[in-house]
Amino acid sequence: MTTDKVLRILVVLPLYGGSLPVGRFCVAALEEMGHLVETFEAPSFYDAYNSLDDLKVTADRHQYLQNSFLQVLSQAVLAKAETFEPDMVLAMAQAPLTHQALKRLRRDGVKTAMWFVEDFRLFTYWQSFAPFYDIFAVIQKDPFFSELKQIGVENVLYLPLAAHPEFHKPVQLNSVDSQKYGSDVSFMGAGYPNRRLAFRRLIHHGLKIWGSEWDGDHVLEPYLQQGGRRVSSEECVKIFNGTKINLNLHSSIQADELVSGGDFINPRTFELAACGSFQLVDRRSLMPEAFAEGELAHFESLEDLDEKIEYFLANPDKRADFAAKSRERVLKDHTYAVRMQSLIDFTAKSFSDWPKSRTVDDIFAPDFPAELKGDIMQLIEKLGLPANVGFDDLVTAVRARHGKLSPLDTAVLFLDEWKKAYKK
Repeated sequence: MTTDKVLRILVVLPLYGGSLPVGRFCVAALEEMGHLVETFEAPSFYDAYNSLDDLKVTADRHQYLQNSFLQVLSQAVLAKAETFEPDMVLAMAQAPLTHQALKRLRRDGVKTAMWFVEDFRLFTYWQSFAPFYDIFAVIQKDPFFSELKQIGVENVLYLPLAAHPEFHKPVQLNSVDSQKYGSDVSFMGAGYPNRRLAFRRLIHHGLKIWGSEWDGDHVLEPYLQQGGRRVSSEECVKIFNGTKINLNLHSSIQADELVSGGDFINPRTFELAACGSFQLVDRRSLMPEAFAEGELAHFESLEDLDEKIEYFLANPDKRADFAAKSRERVLKDHTYAVRMQSLIDFTAKSFSDWPKSRTVDDIFAPDFPAELKGDIMQLIEKLGLPANVGFDDLVTAVRARHGKLSPLDTAVLFLDEWKKAYKK
């Protein structure tokens, strides 16, 4: 079962962390799909949250203040939901939503979904929160599915990560950026234990390392770029495009298991492919479902990786062939728009009464000014809305726009206020 209705979706971002850019790509994809999207910008409160650390209070009082702060953020989400009246609240991993807030949304008939884009073995807070969500989307399968079922979570959706082609795309770097971001071999990501040990054996390739959490590694320090600061999503695209061989070694906290052979596929796999960039990636158990053989260049061990770096540096045509095939696959099957449609379809299948019908107020009622009809149709098309959109949804879309209001925008908002005042 699928739904092609215009939906109202409230996306709740985390204060910080790896799921933050994922959330922003979800917002962009949903908007491109023509849905009405509101974003709860939790990162706007991050500095205030961190300032609690400077109060010099006892540990138990500090914990109490942090919890109270998160309660306030949850109440802010509820207030936004009351105003926006969403069909779904989509929370990213670590979004500031408490049990009480999720219970309230369920009581009010608002469907909630979390996209848990983390390793369930490392981040175990899912055990507490998963039962409170109507839909729980994850990037791993069994045994995670079985463990969720044991705690009463039925609506579990396997939803691997993705790329956003409007952002993750081939770009031509200028000479300054080529010098800064370009290299024969590079890695972009956090300094997990397995990566620290693995890359010490690869520095003879002139490796460039980008990303944070590499502190204290004196062997790799000369190869660490920009002092090990966090790299923006925009910079990642430049790094991917400027590198001949992008190393993609999945993280592991086990230092004795450098190539872990785990299950989930990291976002870098899809983003590199969408950029048309070549990558050498370790095999994952869920990878055959996402990519056909010959679409990605894999390595099985560090020795294998070392040899393949040499081979592919000497064979640019082979690199180009893999890059083209992986990009084609991602554009077809692994975009955030595809993922959001999967989430919407799964929710419609799981709940026969979702999305709830809204009373559609026909925009072009008999008393509608004829001279505005053509302009309104152009505005509807510009906003990416269907031709039969209701007036309330049109108003919501206009209010969500950024920048200066056009005369037509103002006219629509004025008409909305007039209807509220005189058409009780």
